Amino acid sequence: MRKCAVIMAGGSGTRLWPLSRRARPKQLLRIIDGRSLIQHAFERLSGLLAPGDIYVIALAEHLPAISRELPDLPPENLIGEPMGRDTAAAIATSAAILHAQDPGTVMGVFTADHLIRPADRFVAIVRKGFDTVAADGDALVTFGIRPTEPHAGLGYVRRGPAVAPGVWKVEAFHEKPDVETARGFVASGEYYWNSGMFVWRTETILREMDRYLPATCDAARKVAPSRHDSGAMGKAYEPLVKISIDHAVMEKASHVLVVEMDLEWRDVGSWTALPGVARVDDQGNAIAAANVLAVDASGNIFVSEDDHLIAAIGVEDIVVVRSGDATLICRRDQVQRIKDLVAELERRYGPRYT
Repeated sequence: MRKCAVIMAGGSGTRLWPLSRRARPKQLLRIIDGRSLIQHAFERLSGLLAPGDIYVIALAEHLPAISRELPDLPPENLIGEPMGRDTAAAIATSAAILHAQDPGTVMGVFTADHLIRPADRFVAIVRKGFDTVAADGDALVTFGIRPTEPHAGLGYVRRGPAVAPGVWKVEAFHEKPDVETARGFVASGEYYWNSGMFVWRTETILREMDRYLPATCDAARKVAPSRHDSGAMGKAYEPLVKISIDHAVMEKASHVLVVEMDLEWRDVGSWTALPGVARVDDQGNAIAAANVLAVDASGNIFVSEDDHLIAAIGVEDIVVVRSGDATLICRRDQVQRIKDLVAELERRYGPRYT
């Protein structure tokens, strides 16, 4: 049984504009300990697998930058997608490629935009996921994060009967709930945050995708032998439906198990996540910048990618992000509108600032 891991690095990260751009998605941003999010993801998995058993799938245009970030990753382990078609297509393509190499492969799927620690705890839990699939080859295994708050921006997984220590049958997946519903989920003790990370046999996930998303699975099998042919990849991807693996397969499959991940897990998906991963001063300002002077200023988020000085007086709960040719200023409670702002920038200026 060969064990492999695939890091999905295809997200655009528009909510982290202006640092995250079309040519530099959030996975490449160095906002945690001076290393990029994808470097953190690779290093976590290196505690379990050799570099030759770790793969990365991302937009083809980002592969050169990813290769520079991960010098220990074999170049042939980079999988380029011609366009984004969400996680179902990325997983189908990766699974088809790995299955063609070795039909007995057990494949883990991991994210590139989360902060997860401690690393040794992560490795132990992922190993349990692989062991679960080794014992039950028909299972689709997901990892559930024990919730620490009623987060309305995340999906939830409801657990059912236990099948082994720390492993349960999945009763249901729930899309992002309202806050009151999320409170009920957390209070019940039966729900986990949906981590978006999985383990399964390549044979099993391809069989399930054949059942629920046959066109995508068929396209993945066809491009696997010619994945370095950009023309063939583009032709195969163009008509594919854009859908997540959760909606396409996980919510419909009958044999899904959840392994509990009881550790620190943060979705670095917006600037409001920064206080959990960056330095916080004695006034509660989260700082990811070389030079900040805050006078009677509290609860703010300050980010700059160079030595530019950010000075603030008498302000609270604002976000200031400076990146080369663009600066963002907004209230913390308005960060969800950054995605709409980026769309408006695209409409007005084309790709210049996005």
